[in-house]
Amino acid sequence: MTLTLLSADVPVEPGAEEARRWVVEELARPEYSTDPSLLARFLEWLAGLFDGAPALDLSTPWVALVVVAVVLLVAGIAYRVAGPVRLSRRRSTSAVVLEDDTRSATELRAAADAAAAAGDWATAVLERFRAVVRSLEERALLEPRPGRTAWEAAQAAGERLPDVAADLGRGAHLFDDVCYGKVAVGRDADTFLRELDARATAARPLARAELAAAGAAPDGGGA
Repeated sequence: MTLTLLSADVPVEPGAEEARRWVVEELARPEYSTDPSLLARFLEWLAGLFDGAPALDLSTPWVALVVVAVVLLVAGIAYRVAGPVRLSRRRSTSAVVLEDDTRSATELRAAADAAAAAGDWATAVLERFRAVVRSLEERALLEPRPGRTAWEAAQAAGERLPDVAADLGRGAHLFDDVCYGKVAVGRDADTFLRELDARATAARPLARAELAAAGAAPDGGGA
């Protein structure tokens, strides 16, 4: 990450207002973007820290290092704050998996096979992921629910099938990208989802009691 604080144009002895401007400009960079109201509040709080601060002499090595460390710390905090917002946005923009589709997992797999045989990899990906989700519903690992998105299905199923949770998330991301036309896929994507389908089918689900115990473990107990 390029730090604007170390630019050759920076004055050697900035005043409090100058130091305040540096940090605000750094946090305003696109990579730190998050929910506007949260960021605005954070920047306002940060800016207040420099009110009345003495001038900084960056010619002293340790002072420059401290300033850089502070900016890196603030950047890290901003990134952590942005994480939940990005996650929430991903969930809200994820595509619905089955909508009013009443086909069985077997029928959806057959449709995926037919699309793959025809070289229609995009349709094969969509139908195969739908088959994965419908199979989980048929096994009572997911409760059938209209309007469930790919991301919601992956998150819920991943709790019961932790061994394949990461690949379920990857499959949901792939489903969304294909559904929204963001990527062009080929045989590799179809192969991945075929393997995911087989692994999810073979995976041993956690029982409800195990789920409750896992949820209580971090606190050392629970209801």
